[in-house]
Amino acid sequence: MAFDMDQIIDESLKESLAAKEAFASRERAAIKTLVGWMVEAIRSGKKIMIFGNGGSAADAQHMAAEFVNRFLINRRPLPAIALTTDSSILTSIGNDFSFDDIFLKQIQALGQPGDVALGISTSGNSPNVLKAIEEAKGMGLRTAALTGGSGGKLLTVAELTLNVPSGKTPAIQETHLWVEHLLCQLVDEVLFGQGAA
Repeated sequence: MAFDMDQIIDESLKESLAAKEAFASRERAAIKTLVGWMVEAIRSGKKIMIFGNGGSAADAQHMAAEFVNRFLINRRPLPAIALTTDSSILTSIGNDFSFDDIFLKQIQALGQPGDVALGISTSGNSPNVLKAIEEAKGMGLRTAALTGGSGGKLLTVAELTLNVPSGKTPAIQETHLWVEHLLCQLVDEVLFGQGAA
């Protein structure tokens, strides 16, 4: 059978667009709720804590960088931290306790009531994300999750879940990046743009 590169390109684009459109339609209210939580946290002197594994770890770092540095406009730095970046913390917790505790212990050390904890998991079943979200909720943080497929266990653990209704991992992860950028843009708009109060 002949290898058709054009067909693969077209199918990949179609799946990615379909996932984003379905997500935007289904989760529009949840997106706006999460923006409100983030804005409230920032205005109250609190922070956004973001975490996940693998590609989701990269997403957490990317999103935190957009908040701390800038997204589309030059404005003051916003308080966000990725719990995926300190290799000494991650490896000491993983070695001395369990990899399942790498985000949990950072939530315990750094989290405060009114912070927003955002866990990212393509499957919704990452044990270390689940444990951190459960702990954050018990400590009085607002808890949100980005998931995909069925939503996994995070669907019932997080206070707010934004789920990409797709079974295709690349489409889920591409949609996560899209909504992460959108959240940064909307938070900036509310705080510093025409929507600023």
